[in-house]
Amino acid sequence: MFRRQDGDADLTLARERMVAAHLVGRGITDRRVVEAMRQIPRHEFVPAGLRARAYDDGPLPIGGGQTISQPYIVALMTELLELTGGERVLEVGAGCGYQTAILSALAGEVCAVELDPALCETARGHLARIGAANVDLRCASGFEPWPGGGTFDAILSACAPGAVPPVLVEQLRPGGRLVIPIGPAGQVQQLHRYRMGEGGLVSDEDEGGVRFVPMRDPPPLS
Repeated sequence: MFRRQDGDADLTLARERMVAAHLVGRGITDRRVVEAMRQIPRHEFVPAGLRARAYDDGPLPIGGGQTISQPYIVALMTELLELTGGERVLEVGAGCGYQTAILSALAGEVCAVELDPALCETARGHLARIGAANVDLRCASGFEPWPGGGTFDAILSACAPGAVPPVLVEQLRPGGRLVIPIGPAGQVQQLHRYRMGEGGLVSDEDEGGVRFVPMRDPPPLS
């Protein structure tokens, strides 16, 4: 499905070590998630000068004041979605497209939004280069409904609002999962998983402290 772009045995070895030490070694158990992280080249999603650090278990700057999340957090958030292969997934805050690529390997369709136009175009290039054909990426805010409409089996937010945005709740199908960091900008936020029950969101699970950029409103109309 994907075109791997390794071209460097050291990077391949570094990715295998990342998977063993920072994912499996820290408790990631979903085999499909582990395999996606093994197959998709993270170094293709970071600036060229940082490729040697692509498989360190930490965030890296990608421009626009944003970062690519550390591999463990990418794997953890993906695992919490409980994807089986045919889902329609919404991602908020696509950044450079790495998390998007992981989701595309595990779901039937990925709809992703990124508010920063430059990052959005960068992500499109990365995703096209590795052959992620089931992704629809738009330049938009998570505070807006998905431009194409419809609802989702799972939603992942890689940016943090102060509270769960009602628009995300409205787009989540019954039984769907929402994984999202909640909290103030510049401080430790809490990663939550919610499920959509008959009467609304239920089963709020606190998955620990994280740091993400804030979820931002769309720019005002000129």
